[in-house]
Amino acid sequence: MSTKEVKAGIIIIGNEILSGRTQDTNLAHLARVLNVWGIKITETRIIPDDESVIVDTVRHFSSAFDYVFTTGGIGPTHDDITSGCIAKAFHKKLIEHPDIARLIRSRPTSDEVMKSRLLMALIPEGAGLIDNPTGGPQGFYINNVYVMAGIPKVMQAMLSTLEDQLNGGLPVLSRSVTAFLGESQIATELGRLQQRYSVVDIGSYPFTRDGKYGTSIVMRCTDQKILDEVLQEACKLIENAGAVPENIHG
Repeated sequence: MSTKEVKAGIIIIGNEILSGRTQDTNLAHLARVLNVWGIKITETRIIPDDESVIVDTVRHFSSAFDYVFTTGGIGPTHDDITSGCIAKAFHKKLIEHPDIARLIRSRPTSDEVMKSRLLMALIPEGAGLIDNPTGGPQGFYINNVYVMAGIPKVMQAMLSTLEDQLNGGLPVLSRSVTAFLGESQIATELGRLQQRYSVVDIGSYPFTRDGKYGTSIVMRCTDQKILDEVLQEACKLIENAGAVPENIHG
């Protein structure tokens, strides 16, 4: 485990996500798991099945982050172009990987269907494989880019195999507290609290419950001691504003 902050970028690929036909759930899962591993997601992009966009985005993210994770676009249809784009981004040939091809050929089907399935065996030359515990074709990684399926259960299975391969930093911890106060009632003091504790990410999120307005304050940091201090300060801030701190999680 590294003591430095380890950053990741997420690229979600697919016209179906952008059109609203499919709702993405992969980002939430990636964020939860990577956070535990000490890898902080600092940017996410949802992009179309467009070669130039994928290539440019992968190149930029690969140079900007410690790790890059992509989901989507590695299936057997004509619009599954991610593998070819990743190969182009790193100036690699697209080759048929024998292990993936062997797995696909072990399940007999018609010649036409097999031809389509074997598209999933094409990966950039020199890439390593990401295991797929669901039994389907593997994902792959090249340099610092990890390419996984868009189907949530498959992506989650692939991701689960990477824990020992990735070098994370300190995990980001969180604390939270809620109060029946409007954000504007505590905005000034909350801003001052953020200035005093710049290493802590402090966010406020309004809600309504039983016809009353409230605010949730969420604090995130890698240092547990500092985080507990900020939680106490947030509770005092709420009390000074005339409310009662509730749902304290710390």
